Amino acid sequence: MSYSLYDVFGNIGVVFILLAFFMLQTGKLQSSDIKYSILNALGASLVIVSLLKNFNMSAFVIEVFWVAISLIGIVKYFIKK
Repeated sequence: MSYSLYDVFGNIGVVFILLAFFMLQTGKLQSSDIKYSILNALGASLVIVSLLKNFNMSAFVIEVFWVAISLIGIVKYFIKK
């Protein structure tokens, strides 16, 4: 098994998603905070990049929706301002 740049992107993406969830659960972020949505969108986008090497439809679908839902949070943030 080789470890490629795609794997690095995917792992960083997973760290971003887990970090966002951890910070939400520990009260360091609110779900309405733009940082939460950005971490999720960026993380899911990086996981999508990693799927360019080893495509998996199920993972791709969930990450596309993760990005889309995160973008809703980002748009809501700017509408409120």
